[in-house]
Amino acid sequence: MLKNLLLLSWVLFHPVHVTLTSVDYAPKEKNLNVFIKMYLDDFMLDVEQDEEIFLKNERKSKEITEKYINQKFILKENNRTLKGKINNFEVTKALENEIRVFMKYKTSRKPKELFVKNLIMTKLYKDQSNLVIIKIDNFEEGFKFTSEITEQVFKIEN
Repeated sequence: MLKNLLLLSWVLFHPVHVTLTSVDYAPKEKNLNVFIKMYLDDFMLDVEQDEEIFLKNERKSKEITEKYINQKFILKENNRTLKGKINNFEVTKALENEIRVFMKYKTSRKPKELFVKNLIMTKLYKDQSNLVIIKIDNFEEGFKFTSEITEQVFKIEN
């Protein structure tokens, strides 16, 4: 019983440092649709913004978020760096304490190789995990980026 109580208290007081990202190819639009989910409080620390100010000004919040993502989540399609544009974003302050960002990255064609560099919150936490799933046609692969492993090349099978 005591062991269970200690384990429960450790889980409750030890924050989890993780983000979730999906990258999906939309062939008709020739876009990579990217969805990123992060904890809002960690995001605020990394962008060095006050949460209340961030939540009050949607246009400025969108600009800050888009700039942050383009600096911290780098995509190269067939060796060409892509810039993302925010399609939508949601902030859930209550129980979830999350920010969900929907981005579009314009491509010239279906990627044959996709370079991903994920630096989201890696300067904040040594135990940061950034989980990414890439889905392009029949190719689907997941990868765990960390503070030490920030880059990965995905060879897309035809």
